[in-house]
Amino acid sequence: SLPNAERYALQYVDGRQTYITELNRGEIKNGSILQLTTSPDQEAERLYSGIQSNNSDLKTDSLKKLANLSQDVTFAQEFINRNGLKQIFHIVEEGNELLTCRYVPVTPHAGSRGKGHILAHTLKAFMELMEHDFVSWETLSAAFIKKIVSYVNMNVVDTSVQQLSLSILENMVPTSRLLFELVKKEVTLDRLLTHLQVTNAQLQLKAMALLIALLLAATDAERRDMMDYLREKNIRQFIHKNIIHSSEPLGDEMAHYLYVLQSVSLNLCERRMRTSMDPYSQEQRELLQSLRQTAFESESEAPASNFSTERRRSLCAKEFRKLGFVNNSNPAEDLRRAPPGLLALDNMVYFSRHTPNAYSRFVLENSSREDKHECPFARSSIQLTLILCEILHVGEPCSETAQAFYPMFFGQDHFFEELFCICIQLVNKTWKEMRATQEDFDKVLQVVREQITRTLSLKPTSLELFKTRVNALNYSEILKLRQTERLHQEETLAVPVLELRKRLKPELLELIRQQRLLHLCEGTLFRKISSRRRQDKLWYCRLSPNHKVLHYGDVEEEVHSPPIESLPEKIPVADMKMLLVGKECPHTKEKSSGKQNKDVLELAFSIVYDVEDYCLNFIAPTRYEFCLWTDGLNVLLGKEMTSERTQTDLDVLLSMELKLRLLDLENISIPDTPPPIPKPPSNLNFCYDFS
Repeated sequence: SLPNAERYALQYVDGRQTYITELNRGEIKNGSILQLTTSPDQEAERLYSGIQSNNSDLKTDSLKKLANLSQDVTFAQEFINRNGLKQIFHIVEEGNELLTCRYVPVTPHAGSRGKGHILAHTLKAFMELMEHDFVSWETLSAAFIKKIVSYVNMNVVDTSVQQLSLSILENMVPTSRLLFELVKKEVTLDRLLTHLQVTNAQLQLKAMALLIALLLAATDAERRDMMDYLREKNIRQFIHKNIIHSSEPLGDEMAHYLYVLQSVSLNLCERRMRTSMDPYSQEQRELLQSLRQTAFESESEAPASNFSTERRRSLCAKEFRKLGFVNNSNPAEDLRRAPPGLLALDNMVYFSRHTPNAYSRFVLENSSREDKHECPFARSSIQLTLILCEILHVGEPCSETAQAFYPMFFGQDHFFEELFCICIQLVNKTWKEMRATQEDFDKVLQVVREQITRTLSLKPTSLELFKTRVNALNYSEILKLRQTERLHQEETLAVPVLELRKRLKPELLELIRQQRLLHLCEGTLFRKISSRRRQDKLWYCRLSPNHKVLHYGDVEEEVHSPPIESLPEKIPVADMKMLLVGKECPHTKEKSSGKQNKDVLELAFSIVYDVEDYCLNFIAPTRYEFCLWTDGLNVLLGKEMTSERTQTDLDVLLSMELKLRLLDLENISIPDTPPPIPKPPSNLNFCYDFS
């Protein structure tokens, strides 16, 4: 009955204010608040005119609204169809706005009508429009790209403009080789390092994101040159001091970028790791001979010139045997296996040159033994290099979501080689503790692997701390840990204990169910992951205290635990039909045309609800959250909890309960009342006086 009905549309009031169309009308939930507004095509036409206005206020308001509405795919399509992107390109390329930006105060209280704000809204709108993938990044003009680059390279610019410019370049780099080369040429590493040194955490994050994008898009040779330059500029020390140990907590995205930087740096070892030794290479033979000469030069230097060729060859073979090579007559054969290839030779040479005293002590101490307990240096070094490559994932591609970096990596140049120097001395120490012979070689290296992995799991902040902890975890400590595990297994397999476990299990499972539901009531912050960017918008989901309704909705970055009233969307638990995980989820099937991301698949789950089989799709921030949420949803659906976390928690609770039940309490009086609380101290001056 509304005249000119085609000029109007319904739109959600809350959240992203999406327009209602024939495609999404079925997703409207009971209780959703809608408003009648102008249709997307009318609004697109109005804003298209507004952004061309000479009135600064109207232009700013139009760009601000454009940036907001461009999140909606229907509006974005209408605006792009009107050649709206061309007008945005014109505003950016014109560049007049920025020229006056340096005279605009860039404080939080700066006027919203400043020229810098016009540009910020323009760039934000451009980012949102490009997010829908209607237009290829490769179609951007050179003038537009150079203007974006200029905003990154200028010193006096509104920080919001620089952040958006860095984000645009980050998204641009992976799309084509041509764009990568253009950005790499125009935005120097020195400029990115300057942005990394600012106090603005968001600007720092965007600069790191662009740096990582450039590294990942580069060829192996380019990546090596870039990393060499960054090493010259002491980027590791800066990151270690000002990012890892800053007063601000490290965010998930920055942790991911540090993990990628660590992986890229360690993967520079891959080429040497996969290269076998060439016995005809003069350079490689000289490196090999330097190991022998450094260890035995005082023994062989003087008389060597008087020996015949055959005698010298025999002497060299004897010395290579003392060094621990299996093929002492032709030690190059020991280094033909790849991995670890030439990386093992590099590590041995580094150890001999940078810690000559420790190297000589290791070799001479073992070469002079005649009790069959000598530790073979070369054989141990080759196997240890392989173990370190496996532990540190050298040669493996970077995960798109992982955040597990080692803080000590950024506190040390030549990290891999220095770690080897510590661990090869650990091999010798453990060998002596185990009183090992050649037959025990594999057992010793297995213990060493366990010592290294257990110590790395503690995330030591420096190599010195790693060295202290790994040496404290000696063979006797490893034996105690293994004995404890063995006793635990034997105890839990006894028949009476199994019967007791069976009786306790239902009660403890109920405890786990309650914990899972409590976690759902507290809620979790989820990220929406788009096809191009690793992380995008945030949304929050939580269960009502009466366990009857799931509440969810979009939230801002700084909101950590929004109240239920602020979450507009609802799903009654009674309407939930089933839980889907991994490849069964619709949001993972939609992306099947591209490369499937194993990490995302492991964290994806969906709730199917209502008679129309709608889906609410999740990607958990961690595996721990995935387990708790899938368990909690299964409890709400009246099904068994199936995650690995359930089994782990059940084992821990059963172990504790069994130990309490099996305590020998004979002749021990158990008090009926708890012990008294001690009196408070006479004063509370516990602070150490640093003066």
